Amino acid sequence: MREAASLRRNLLRFLLTVGPGAWWLFAFVLLPSVLVLIASLMSRGSFGQLAPPLGLHNYVRFFTEPLFWEILGRSLWIGFWATVLTVLLGYPLAFYIAQHRHKQFLLLLVIIPFFTNFLIRVYAWIVLLQREGVVNAVITAFGLPPAELFPSSFAVYLATVYTYLPFFVLPLYAAVERIEWNQLEAAYDLGAGPLRGFWEAIFPQTLPGLLAGFLLTFIPAVGTFVIADLLGGGKVILIGNLIQQQFGAAQNWAFGAACSMILMGLVLLGLWLYAWSQGERGLDELV
Repeated sequence: MREAASLRRNLLRFLLTVGPGAWWLFAFVLLPSVLVLIASLMSRGSFGQLAPPLGLHNYVRFFTEPLFWEILGRSLWIGFWATVLTVLLGYPLAFYIAQHRHKQFLLLLVIIPFFTNFLIRVYAWIVLLQREGVVNAVITAFGLPPAELFPSSFAVYLATVYTYLPFFVLPLYAAVERIEWNQLEAAYDLGAGPLRGFWEAIFPQTLPGLLAGFLLTFIPAVGTFVIADLLGGGKVILIGNLIQQQFGAAQNWAFGAACSMILMGLVLLGLWLYAWSQGERGLDELV
């Protein structure tokens, strides 16, 4: 009887603590993913609805048609180089913020864009980059012809870097804040110059934040569709745009679900590579 009562107390404690989180993950993460997976194995009905038979035909279609490989490759290419540009801008910015006496104010400036709707921020770039926009007004003021900035791949890169720069800066800033600067002094004592001292003593300490920021930037940059749709003018089709079209105009939910699962697989692969490279604490530091 005592063991049964103890077991009931432990079960009740589990349900009150871990239970709500577990149910939330089941209802809003696991269950939708399973439903999308099942939908990806179905076919398109006569009116666009999901219908049998079940099979891998949607995945076979994606991986056998060159067009979809081209779209996936373009998504990875733009996502990678947009992330590289974000790293080049965000890495020195994180150090500047961490060493500034008004770091809280600068962090607030980094976070402020999150206070505005994402779609409004994308439309703001249209106002800035269009032919009669603010940027071309400045260019023509110097007697130069207006530049064709919108729609273009340049506009997609620019808005992507702007949108996801905070996702890179914040985890890197957290890593910079934990730097042990005495290691740099020790490197100087051992004869290292400024460049080698930074590379040997400082850079390894920022690597977890750098990888986390890279991943948090690369994943949404690959999957985005609003930026490419609005600023690319329909000329830059990414995997996110393909999924949107399948669930929208094409009315092919089964193939759209398969594309979603492929993109989800790439995300999980990236998370696994990060956890593998960082050891047991990899995903903990990412969170």
